[in-house]
Amino acid sequence: MEHVLLQAVFLPLLLSPVAYFLGKKSGPNAAAWFTFGLLLYCTTIMIVPVFSGTYEEHYPWTKLFGEFGFLLDGLASPFAIIIYVISTVLVLFSKPYMVAKITSQFEERMNRQKQVVGDGSSTAMIESSSLKGYLNHQIGVYFALFLVMAMGMLGTVLATNLIEFYVFFEVMLIPAFFMLAFWGYEEKRRVALLFFFWTHVGAVVLLLGFLAIGLNVGSFNFADIKEHGIPPNILSLAAVAIIIGLGVKMAAFVLHIWLPHVYRAAPTPLNALSSGAMLGVGAYGFFRLLIVLLPGQYDHFALYLNLWGLITMIYAGVMALMQDDIRKLLAYSSISQMGYLMFGIGSSSVLGLSGAEMLFVSHSLGKVLLFMMVGAIILQVGTRSITKMGGLAGKMPITAVCAFIGALTIMGIPPTSGFMAEWTMFYGALQTAIQQGSTIRMIAFGLGLVATVITMAYILWMIKRIFFGKLPEHLENTKEASWYVTAPMMVLAGFTIVVGIYPDIFFNQIIPFMKGVMGV
Repeated sequence: MEHVLLQAVFLPLLLSPVAYFLGKKSGPNAAAWFTFGLLLYCTTIMIVPVFSGTYEEHYPWTKLFGEFGFLLDGLASPFAIIIYVISTVLVLFSKPYMVAKITSQFEERMNRQKQVVGDGSSTAMIESSSLKGYLNHQIGVYFALFLVMAMGMLGTVLATNLIEFYVFFEVMLIPAFFMLAFWGYEEKRRVALLFFFWTHVGAVVLLLGFLAIGLNVGSFNFADIKEHGIPPNILSLAAVAIIIGLGVKMAAFVLHIWLPHVYRAAPTPLNALSSGAMLGVGAYGFFRLLIVLLPGQYDHFALYLNLWGLITMIYAGVMALMQDDIRKLLAYSSISQMGYLMFGIGSSSVLGLSGAEMLFVSHSLGKVLLFMMVGAIILQVGTRSITKMGGLAGKMPITAVCAFIGALTIMGIPPTSGFMAEWTMFYGALQTAIQQGSTIRMIAFGLGLVATVITMAYILWMIKRIFFGKLPEHLENTKEASWYVTAPMMVLAGFTIVVGIYPDIFFNQIIPFMKGVMGV
């Protein structure tokens, strides 16, 4: 099959209007199943080249920016596969959640109109603006935006050119802004602007670094930059711009301020997609842009990244312990997990880097499972407050089991993928500390293990308060969520266990690539 990666990236964009019109004309089922089928097809054709080694596609583009291409290598393939697997699974989960959310918005709008115009004319207004028409239009817009966001994330990790990377990086942020502004909670528009400001300021800083590199090298292509090298006078400037820009995207400590607000206000499918895939794109940028293109600067900044990651791990873990809103708890958990990733990126070892990339895989699977749990609870219970829950394991057994598997994954407990990821990452960090004889790295390694205890504390505390203990009276009639919710959860729960038992599914691509990067 030709143009595999071109299809995988651009079919969701080109066919997003179809998803909209199907939703508008035929309703949520048609839009959801079309979107699911399209992403399943794109995921399937993209997985095939992975087993044949590095796969590239190149296409003519403007001479101003260089060549347009896609690269699926040992670094990009785990990110690309997980992004589309998660996106595909989340389509089905989105359907009942967004139908309930949009229906609720419609009812709120009708109630506001009643209060404004009075009971006499409100009935006519409700009849003229039917729920079905409103729902179909909104669900069509949602799935169209969903496809564009998935396409933007995949394009970013497959890009072979700095400008191409930036364009796709921006494309994935724009649908997220509209999804938050249209279907968020509470002060959704203010929070959407907060998200827009932080993420786009980070993107602009990133672009400044790209322009400094491309204009001085004479090319924006990754291959040309690697071949010709970057002039010494701009190396530090470019590295700092890349670190700050990607640090905002990963919500690292100090640059994390936007994320708890966004996760508290965003609809749960967007939270799952953002935490499970979009945040990890920032980690991919560190690998591709800093470690591969700027190896000398990476060596210089590695220890600082290691310590920055450590601070992020501990700070966000402690903050998660203090939360009652389950989505805000998982927001701080995501920040903490990005700290783990940055800790591994700063390890300066093959195993540390390999473990960090595998941690993206495990975090994505585990965190999406936990956000699906949140969505199921919101649908069935109607609250996000942990103190108002308890004893739900008896009422929602499938959700409870899948959530527990997700919790084990985030905590790094076998037989889930989280264990292999964390074990490999910490082993690599310890290896570097011993080889360099670095006291600072040794202390950081010890404190990193302390951070894992904090992670276990807030995750187990959350699971205990939600699923165990006495069932409150107002939850007596709670039932399990629909198969649209539970089936995707079971798929991801099974996947994280399979990867935990057989991690070479990804390590066979990751470790050889990291050996090449580190010159081992």
